[in-house]
Amino acid sequence: MAKLTLKDIDLKNKVVLVRADFNVPLDASLNITDDIRIQATLPTLKYILGNGAKKLVIMSHLGRPDGKPVAKYSLKPVGARLKELLGQDVLFLNDCVGDNIKQDIAKAKEKVILLENLRYHAEEEANDPGFARQLASLADIFVNDAFGTAHRAHASTEGVTHFLKSAAGFLLEKEIKYLGAAVTNPQKPFMVILGGAKVSDKIGVIENLLPKCDAIIVGGGMAYTFLKAQGKQIGNSKLEKDKLDLAKSILDQAKQLGKEILLPVDNLVVDNIDPNAKTEIAGDNIPDGKIAVDIGPKTVKLFEDKLRSAKTIVWNGPLGIFEMDAFSKGTQEVAKFIAALKTTSIIGGGDTAAAIAKFKLEDKMAHISTGGGASLEFLEGKTLPGISALTDK
Repeated sequence: MAKLTLKDIDLKNKVVLVRADFNVPLDASLNITDDIRIQATLPTLKYILGNGAKKLVIMSHLGRPDGKPVAKYSLKPVGARLKELLGQDVLFLNDCVGDNIKQDIAKAKEKVILLENLRYHAEEEANDPGFARQLASLADIFVNDAFGTAHRAHASTEGVTHFLKSAAGFLLEKEIKYLGAAVTNPQKPFMVILGGAKVSDKIGVIENLLPKCDAIIVGGGMAYTFLKAQGKQIGNSKLEKDKLDLAKSILDQAKQLGKEILLPVDNLVVDNIDPNAKTEIAGDNIPDGKIAVDIGPKTVKLFEDKLRSAKTIVWNGPLGIFEMDAFSKGTQEVAKFIAALKTTSIIGGGDTAAAIAKFKLEDKMAHISTGGGASLEFLEGKTLPGISALTDK
C-alpha cells in the first residue's frame, strides 16, 4: 500500500516532528564513536529545512534507560554532532513532553530542536495513547525516518500517527523501496545469502524467500547445523541441536521446490576461537576438536560462481567471524565480488552492514539497511507497525 512521503506534503510554515534513529554508540566519555545513523537521516532533515518548515522537532531513543532518566543515555551529544553536520544551531531540550517543552519550542529562535531520550518515559515503549498525544501536540506534521524502530509499535512510531498526518522520510522510503521490491517482485535471478550464528534467527526469512528466490547461500555459524543435518562431521563448530530437524525439513522443502541451497564445501578451522590461533583448511567434514570460523577458498569460488548471474542479491549475516581479521577473508572476498557486479545488492542491517563498513564497500552496494531487526522482519514478510501506521496516499 502506497504511503505518503515527504515530497507529498506541503511543509511551508509547519512545525514538523521527525522520528529519527539516533541510537548511536558512545564511549565512556560520551563521545559518539559512529555517527552513520545521524548522517543517514540528514537528507530528510535538510529537505524539511529547505522547504519552508517553520520548525523541525526531532525525537529519538538511545540505549535502554528502562523508563527513567539515565545520564549516559542522554541525546545531548547527538545535539552537538547534529549542529556540526547541519551547520546551524540546534536547541537541545531536557525532556520530550510537557507544557514547558511546548513553550520552549514555541519561543525557540533555533529552527532545529532535539528532544531528550523518548525512553526516559516508560509510556514510549508501552505505546501509551496519552504519551503519543503529547508528542503529537508538539507539531503539525509527523515524519518517520527511523527504519530501525519501524518493527516496534511504540508511541513515537505508531501511536503518534493517530493524531497527525504522517509521512515516510527519505531513509524510510528507500528501505521500503529496496526491501519491498526484494520481498514482492525481485529481478531474477534472485540470490539470498544468509549467515550469522543461528538458524533460528533466519527461519522466517528462509520460509518467506525460499519460494521466491533462485538459490540460498548459507554461511556463518548457521551453516554447520545444516551440514550436520546432512550427516557431515562438524567437529566443535556452532550447532543448534534442537534445530536439526528444521534444517532437514528446509533442505527437503528446497528440493521439492527445485531451489538450490549452497553450503560450505571447505572451511577455515581452529582449535580455539582466538585471533592468533593456528588456522588450517578442512573440507565439509570437519575433524573432531576443530571449530569452523570462516568459509574456505573453494567455498568462496562456489558462492561467487552462483552469484555471478544474479540481478538481485539480499545478504543478511556474515559468512565467518569477520570481527577478527584472521577469520574475515571469506566474508570480505564475497563482499568484494558482489561490489563489482552489476546487480541490485541489498545488505540487511546489523552485523552484515558492519562487515561492509569494515571493508569500506558501502558505496558499492545498492542499499545498506539501517535496521537489523526491522530488516529481518521485513524480509520475513511481516507487517511493520511503524510503516503500516503511516497515512496512505
